[in-house]
Amino acid sequence: MPLSPAADSALATLQQLDDQFGTRYPDDVTVDGVYPLREAQFGEPEGGNTEWTTSFVPGMFWAAGELTGDDKWVEAARRHIPSFVDRIERKVHIDHHDLGFLYTLSCVTAWRHDRDEGARDAAIAAADQLMTRVIPSVGIIQSWGDLNDPAQAGRAIIDSLMNMPLLYWATEITGDTRYAAAARRHAGLLGTSIVRDDDTTHHTFHWDVATGAPLYGTTAQGHADDSTWARGQAWGIYGFALNHAHTGDPALLAVAQRCARRFLDLLPEDSVPFWDMVFTDGSDEPRDSSAGAIAVCGLNELAAITGRAEYQEAADRILDSLEANYATTAEGPENCLLLHGVYAKHGGRGIDEGNLWGDYYYMEALLRRHNPDWVSFWAPTA
Repeated sequence: MPLSPAADSALATLQQLDDQFGTRYPDDVTVDGVYPLREAQFGEPEGGNTEWTTSFVPGMFWAAGELTGDDKWVEAARRHIPSFVDRIERKVHIDHHDLGFLYTLSCVTAWRHDRDEGARDAAIAAADQLMTRVIPSVGIIQSWGDLNDPAQAGRAIIDSLMNMPLLYWATEITGDTRYAAAARRHAGLLGTSIVRDDDTTHHTFHWDVATGAPLYGTTAQGHADDSTWARGQAWGIYGFALNHAHTGDPALLAVAQRCARRFLDLLPEDSVPFWDMVFTDGSDEPRDSSAGAIAVCGLNELAAITGRAEYQEAADRILDSLEANYATTAEGPENCLLLHGVYAKHGGRGIDEGNLWGDYYYMEALLRRHNPDWVSFWAPTA
């Protein structure tokens, strides 16, 4: 089947990114629609493999390879694997929960595609590192900070749901059930605490590390502690759906569906959310196209799991709007795939700009549209 014009345009822009950066990494977000080189940090030079977003680059290349069948994209993805092997071996900025983002899209996918043993071993090492963040008294995997930091102790964020597939995969590969058990416990606790009674989500939730008791929700990137950060609600759709896919736990599927219904209820007329869902039509607040792209992938996953047409129809409406109103064209000056995203509104970072995760999930959404039978990089292999 021929590719859509939107897919052709995205691939042309992705080629520009590969030509510009090679095996170096762009920043998390664009400046006036253009990615600069990632700054030198954590002892690494400019363009080094740091922070939590670098795997979205090879992730886009793997997706492009599956979309087109062209080995040039597979080769582009492979060129990044040594950087991720080196990063875990030298322990460069790995003391956080985002190892799932980093190593699922880079090394787990390389193992699945090529049976690359070096990539496999790096991904298992990343899973081992993630397991060091389990708080046994609670059962969660702490997202941020030193485990002894009182401000961060017992705190998990909704994004962490997308990091759990790395642990399920580690159990599949090694036979060690500790990984999957930790992931399932973590996802279950988020399902009962980070999702409110009205089906909206907290960005972060805190537990008492002494007693394991749930305490309260807060936000770091949303409008307020009691508002609904759009990207977090989208992570809830996709993250809970994936955790259900790995475990078969009906409670996780139910909470994914709750997140989906509320997300769809809160969308503005053009189906792409504002950065926080407390805002709606008539607001001059910025949109977050990346939340829309994540939600498309989550809704597609729910449609595949449940067979319910309304999830696929909603995913199609959002993707149609992204393609028509938020995507760049190869002829434009931008080198991102999606415009009008938000990284951190309060921090003044990446506001009304492109970002790497938005670009990746948009590419994944285009791949899902082209091949509805595609199996997610995040899904079980067994």
